[in-house]
Amino acid sequence: MVKFLSYLLLLALPAAAQQIGTNAVPGKDSTYTLNVQSQLVTETVVVKDKQGKFIPGLKADDFTVTEDGAPQKIRVFEHESLPVDAQPLPPSSRDDEQIKIYRRLASTSFAAEGDKHQYKNRRLLAFYFDMTTMRPDDQLRALSAAEKFVRTQMTESDMVSILRYGGGAVDVLLDFTADRNRMLSILETMVVGEGQGSAEGVDDSSSADTGAAFGQDSGEFNIFNTDRQLSALQTAAHMLGQMNEKKVLLYFASGLRLNGNDNQAQLRATVDAAVRSGVSFWPVDARGLVAQAPLGDATQGSPGGQSMYNGTAAQAGNDRFQQSQDTLYALAADTGGKAFFDNNDLAQGIVRAQKAVSDYYLIGYYTTNTAQNGHFRKVNIALSAPQNASLDYRQGYFAGKEFGKFNGAEKERQLEDALMLGDPVTDLTVAMEVNYFQLNRAEYFIPITVKIPGRELALAKRFGNEHTMIDFVCEIKDEVGGTTVTNLRDSVDVKLSDATAAQLAQRPVEYSTGFTLLPGRYNIKFLARDNETGRIGTYQTSFAIPNLNKETKRLPISSVVLSSQRVDTRQALFNTMKGKEQAKNDAVDPLVNGDGKLIPSVTRTFHLDRTMEVYLQAYVGSTVTAPAATGVAPSSSTAKPLVAYVEFIQAGSKRVETRPVQAVTLAESRLGVTPVNIKVSLKDLQPGEYQCQVTVLDAAGSRAAFWQGPVMLLQ
Repeated sequence: MVKFLSYLLLLALPAAAQQIGTNAVPGKDSTYTLNVQSQLVTETVVVKDKQGKFIPGLKADDFTVTEDGAPQKIRVFEHESLPVDAQPLPPSSRDDEQIKIYRRLASTSFAAEGDKHQYKNRRLLAFYFDMTTMRPDDQLRALSAAEKFVRTQMTESDMVSILRYGGGAVDVLLDFTADRNRMLSILETMVVGEGQGSAEGVDDSSSADTGAAFGQDSGEFNIFNTDRQLSALQTAAHMLGQMNEKKVLLYFASGLRLNGNDNQAQLRATVDAAVRSGVSFWPVDARGLVAQAPLGDATQGSPGGQSMYNGTAAQAGNDRFQQSQDTLYALAADTGGKAFFDNNDLAQGIVRAQKAVSDYYLIGYYTTNTAQNGHFRKVNIALSAPQNASLDYRQGYFAGKEFGKFNGAEKERQLEDALMLGDPVTDLTVAMEVNYFQLNRAEYFIPITVKIPGRELALAKRFGNEHTMIDFVCEIKDEVGGTTVTNLRDSVDVKLSDATAAQLAQRPVEYSTGFTLLPGRYNIKFLARDNETGRIGTYQTSFAIPNLNKETKRLPISSVVLSSQRVDTRQALFNTMKGKEQAKNDAVDPLVNGDGKLIPSVTRTFHLDRTMEVYLQAYVGSTVTAPAATGVAPSSSTAKPLVAYVEFIQAGSKRVETRPVQAVTLAESRLGVTPVNIKVSLKDLQPGEYQCQVTVLDAAGSRAAFWQGPVMLLQ
């Protein structure tokens, strides 16, 4: 764990008593400013002998600590005694005690540590309930398990805190305490079903309105992203970081699924924050042991189509369940914890975490490297005697990051450093969509759309108008070789009128660019910086460009773009390219036509009073078996048009199917490019989450293509 301590001393001395070399100005008072910054780094070290038993009685002089090879002087040294064989406290039941109900006041931080030895020889267990992922029955199961542990399995060394994430912020319902009555009071007054999109009235009206305390916008950016859950966990880790001791966070959730639309940088930032704060995640899958019916249970409608007969539907359900546990496993493995899956006795998961924290030594030092550059620092701890002892400790940490406002070359260096950091900077919320369209038989155009919540950007006055400066830097690497394929550096000065500036708090800012790449697998890392505040957001993910020339069984298609907005590129807030260069780029970009530029809905959210536009390209002559392989484009007079339609599926049942539309192949295209554009009215649908399925049929070639993705419809 790392703590940053800053001191500012102001010394004002009388003029008669001062002498500042030969540059002192007689008769004037001067003020001296002395800045002293120190970083306290704490390590928890478990020392065991050959038999696996803890070695007591060691002193600070027995240890040697180095950071990046530089010796460090130990300033803090304590032995924390936490026997794992301690007997539980006398069990309590509902019948033999009267639980006092305490008023539940949610806060957004832990209370400041009052007594220096407040947590001495204490095992710190934080119960974290992610109400957004658990169904009511899972919430009830998790709360019952926590109550069982408090009543029957808690020891005198344990201190428990209770945190809840309900979609708005991370609430500390109970600070670390050994008072079982207070714990039971909080657990029994937590409402099953809270945090699932409904505001509960159980909190006190004086509770802080944190909004998006963990750095995530509370609107459309959080509907399909698991970034909000990971960012909330990062906030919890920062909260727990103020305590030097080992901390265990029991994460009760019904899985946590990362898919291709989610920001991998947020997962890395969450893990790094936990490691830096000395927190280990112990996820507990509140679903318990799940027996899945192959075709679904009574909570969903009967599936249709061939998938229910060939096993595709059952395999997809199993894959979704496994993926929801994979992220929980990664969180545990990367922070020193263990995930608890497929067991109905969730209290055993708490006991496993309890038993894992045994005696350890707390070693602290003030690092000689005070630079807050976010770089990784390797820590090595050695023991002089006994020689054959094994040491278990954190092998290193990422230094803190302080990116303020810089000038000139310092700003460029800041972005370069942030791009290379292993611990991503996630101060700004960034969402991204990556698509691909085939240009020729070798190259693909990759349009990239980035969306940033406008309310997270700062405005400044310049020449009487509001404006905001945003810097962008992007790097795309080959996933196999790790070499940089292409990169981007851009800076945009967005000038806003008074009316537009007032709307910025409710509207996102979108940035579009594009690259030309070959088929393959790539990693992309994109950074956006608010130049007024120096805050940076990072988006990192992987994507694949298929070789559509090798597709012989199905109809080759591009990415599917969903949108509800077209804009005139000449009326954009900014254009980084002017004149002929802009016209050349628009000619290549398939999202630009005579009606303007199609803006992809990065967050896949649509309002029912607006029309959704579906766009893709089919390539009827791109495969080696098609006539266009000879270089002759199919004739528009003889080729049969493609037929495409859109379906909205909810709970396994089809809600709406659009009328089929015909798409004609472009006569001048050597690839047989066939643009497919479908406009869908959403007024007949109810608000909620749907699966949007696009079907394209090629009657001439007896081929078809299918695409499916989640969308959220709002009133």
